[in-house]
Amino acid sequence: MRRPPLPATVRALGWVSLLTDAASEMIYPLLPLFLSTTLGASAAMVGAIEGAAESTASLLKLASGWLSDHLGRRRPLVLAGYGLASLVRPLVAFAAAPWQVLVIRLTDRVGKGVRGAPRDALIADAVLPSERGRAFGFHRAMDHAGAAIGPIVAYLLLSVAGVTLRTVFLLAAIPGAVSVIVAVIGVRETASPPAPRASGALSAAPPRPLVPLLAVLLLFALGNATDAFLLLRATQLGVAPALLPLLWMALHLVKSASSTPAGALSDRVGRERLIIAGWLVYALVYAGFALASASWQLWLLFLVYGAFFGLTEGSEKALVSDLVRADARGRAFGWYQLVIGAAALPAALLFGAVWDARGAPSAFAMGAVIALAAACCLSPATRWARAQQQRAPGLE
Repeated sequence: MRRPPLPATVRALGWVSLLTDAASEMIYPLLPLFLSTTLGASAAMVGAIEGAAESTASLLKLASGWLSDHLGRRRPLVLAGYGLASLVRPLVAFAAAPWQVLVIRLTDRVGKGVRGAPRDALIADAVLPSERGRAFGFHRAMDHAGAAIGPIVAYLLLSVAGVTLRTVFLLAAIPGAVSVIVAVIGVRETASPPAPRASGALSAAPPRPLVPLLAVLLLFALGNATDAFLLLRATQLGVAPALLPLLWMALHLVKSASSTPAGALSDRVGRERLIIAGWLVYALVYAGFALASASWQLWLLFLVYGAFFGLTEGSEKALVSDLVRADARGRAFGWYQLVIGAAALPAALLFGAVWDARGAPSAFAMGAVIALAAACCLSPATRWARAQQQRAPGLE
């Protein structure tokens, strides 16, 4: 049967994410090259910048998610987060030292942190449980579509228009500004989140049924280093700098194409199966990055890597929604994103240190092993979480 269209706010948030990621991905795939060649940063420094940025965002996601539950409003935080990121992101065009890029990236990620959990809770508020996988999958598909558009715009600007890296970074302000306009016009509170219960729903602690899942996600995240290392590996194996945006675009096209159908599939066959499949794909891809010896192999690996995101991103968020009460969704998404982001800095530092000491193949092999371990732990963890939920549905 044909499913009804998704709510207007879900669709609007999809377009906002498309435009925001188009702006961000005009910059991101070129940033490792800019840092290492123009500003002279090491691989460890690249990892530290990205890891610190993501960890900062994750800490704020917990606070903003809790605040959205407390206020009973998500939209103001969503608008503030998108506005701040769109304002500061293009300033990387003026950076003269790696520490300046770090400051800009941290401020950009503050915006992401403020908007992330309230936005995901807003999506969950807008749809029925049977539509959560499709809604989150659609949002991720639009996000990745923007991430495919951004690199192709950057490629055309570099290769056809002949502009500099700094000019590309500056022009990223345009789609960022449009995304804020769309958010102001199109995003609405679709339903007021249920009032927090007097039993402690305002606690900052994670909902207890979510704890086993968070533990396994933390394990996986420790082996999931920043994708900046994939781009460094690509340049190491001979991918020309001008082709990096195209490589990044191809990755996001696969992400976009796979996210909605995979999210909808999780509504029918279960979230855990798709997440485990995605983590196995991740392990195989990282093993491939460890063994790759030619640039053409990188193109194939990037395409397969995109399927990992399609299988896992929407399914993970839908699973988080399944395990918690409606009045704790903001907090639950805050903890989900905190765990993943808090691991970003140690994961990036560890990956960068192994890369510098033992070489790229050893670093990617380490990531593959950690992903396999996490895949083995997911089913027992989710069974435990659901058992807790069934024994005490209001357990916090």
